[in-house]
Amino acid sequence: MKDIFILQIETATPICSVAVSKSGETIAIVEAAQMNIHASQLTIFVEEVLRNAEISMQQLDAIAISMGPGSYTGLRIGVSTAKGLCYGLNLPLLAINTLDSMVHGFSMLQTAKDGYSLVPMIDARRMEVYTAQYNMVGLAKTKDTEASIIDSDFFAHTIDNFILFGNGADKFADMFTSVKNVTIAMSFSNSAGHMSQLAYAKFCSKSFEDLIYFEPFYLKDFIPTMPKSR
Repeated sequence: MKDIFILQIETATPICSVAVSKSGETIAIVEAAQMNIHASQLTIFVEEVLRNAEISMQQLDAIAISMGPGSYTGLRIGVSTAKGLCYGLNLPLLAINTLDSMVHGFSMLQTAKDGYSLVPMIDARRMEVYTAQYNMVGLAKTKDTEASIIDSDFFAHTIDNFILFGNGADKFADMFTSVKNVTIAMSFSNSAGHMSQLAYAKFCSKSFEDLIYFEPFYLKDFIPTMPKSR
């Protein structure tokens, strides 16, 4: 069976990340954690990661995009870039739920424990996050993706143990200091490399998106805000 090369784009958070995978294994990655660089750096990162992987665009078999939830602007830039590449190269588009990708990436760093739930969180401003819940063993989703406002009693309804991670979880470090069944794994960063196995599985099952109608999973409507006066 021929090797399958997939270009993977992650722009759902302040991390701008691009990776290339070979049959489900990450072989090259370029990323930076800076605000507002997606529009200016994404195509540059694409060119760089292909050089690092030592392949050409013509050798790609598909483009995978982190579909959200997450930053409205970041998702729009990422999806527009992915669609443009798919049209230009006549490649299929694969869409990966951002929270699913985070869970797979985090699970590579941890030993699975029975009775624990993984709770990826993406910052949605103030005390709100985009989140879902997954069994730590097997990574089955147990609570669907939603926008939730978090308070100190959010996990008080159960004796289960929860591990929170992602840029949305970091801001709750002080809130859950004395809550015994909640652990916060600080400083977890989204990465296009986390998508590799999921993207390859979708490619093998031919779970391709319609390039005309596909839209990011914004979860909430975009609400413009006035810039702060200087």
